[in-house]
Amino acid sequence: MGVPEETERFAARTGPRPDRILAEMERRAVRTGFPTVGPAVGGWLQQLAGLVGAERVFEFGSGFGYSAYWFVRALPAGGEVVLAELDAAELDDARRYFERGGYAGRARFERGDAIEIAANCEGPFDAVLIDNEKRRYVEAFETIREAVPVGGVVVADNVIEGPFAFGTLRRVLEGSGDDTDGERHADAARGIGAYLDHVGSLERFETTLLPLGEGLAVSRRRR
Repeated sequence: MGVPEETERFAARTGPRPDRILAEMERRAVRTGFPTVGPAVGGWLQQLAGLVGAERVFEFGSGFGYSAYWFVRALPAGGEVVLAELDAAELDDARRYFERGGYAGRARFERGDAIEIAANCEGPFDAVLIDNEKRRYVEAFETIREAVPVGGVVVADNVIEGPFAFGTLRRVLEGSGDDTDGERHADAARGIGAYLDHVGSLERFETTLLPLGEGLAVSRRRR
């Protein structure tokens, strides 16, 4: 499934322009096959942070800093994005990208399990990106939800596809079987299905789907 490639390119073209560091990160992602949100979604992350007037952002799973770099461009001079990443080499690369882009002073680099890091971070966080292990999305959300103020947003990536095909997710949600793509993919799809059910049941959050990239679920805290 997913958004047609030409639509994705058009969305990226009409969004915020990447600087030279983001362009370099995009080339790296293409060359190595590293999964990033891409420029169309990156522009939306920057836009969402601006719309909510974000001063602090937390990321569950930052890789080499691509999505965090889009976020940080919307933050004020005293703002902060917390990058939580298990891979030390990727986190070091993220730090270097931020330093070269002039944003190191607005970033905090935390190595380790993102959920454990979040549990020990003091809020508030006006915007949150969940992009760690799909089976742990609900756990990530519950760890950070009380740190999100009214008006803040939690964004979850890969809610249409990702390490699984859309058909697998659809079968999981419909309860009609999920074994065609293998157990690992089905497990990831079950995690996404559980997450969508969970956030959709909460009265204090309102969730909508943004069909760009591999799908974003945007949950805004209402009260």
